[in-house]
Amino acid sequence: MINLSNLSPSPGSRKPKKRLGRGPGTGHGKTAGKGHKGAKARSGGGVKMGFEGGQMPLQRRLPKRGFTNVFKKQYAIVNLSDLARFEAGSKIDRQALLDARLISAKDTMVKLLGNGDIDKSLTIAVDKVSKTAREKIVAASGTIEE
Repeated sequence: MINLSNLSPSPGSRKPKKRLGRGPGTGHGKTAGKGHKGAKARSGGGVKMGFEGGQMPLQRRLPKRGFTNVFKKQYAIVNLSDLARFEAGSKIDRQALLDARLISAKDTMVKLLGNGDIDKSLTIAVDKVSKTAREKIVAASGTIEE
């Protein structure tokens, strides 16, 4: 029966570490398995990732398309159905959404979408509100502060 006192790896599955540069008797002495001279024999030697022996590398051969807009605005999305957890009459702003874990701390702007229904009167202060969400909030006698 196997228990903690007699556990051992299966035979042949564990090999000792290859000790390089420890004399000629080991078979890995002198050049320590690196051969004679050249870039790969030096410390820190070898070629950089993606190097193709002087041929134009793939990342430079392929065409580049499009661009990245560095001024793009990223909104954290919150749906009306998510606001059901708040009590009637409460004010919902960025901090309230953070406390309820509906958005994360790294989210800078918040947009409210109209997915779901709302039956409570809420005061909502977010960066952007969709048209359907605005209609549903006003219909439930809530207010929006932007």
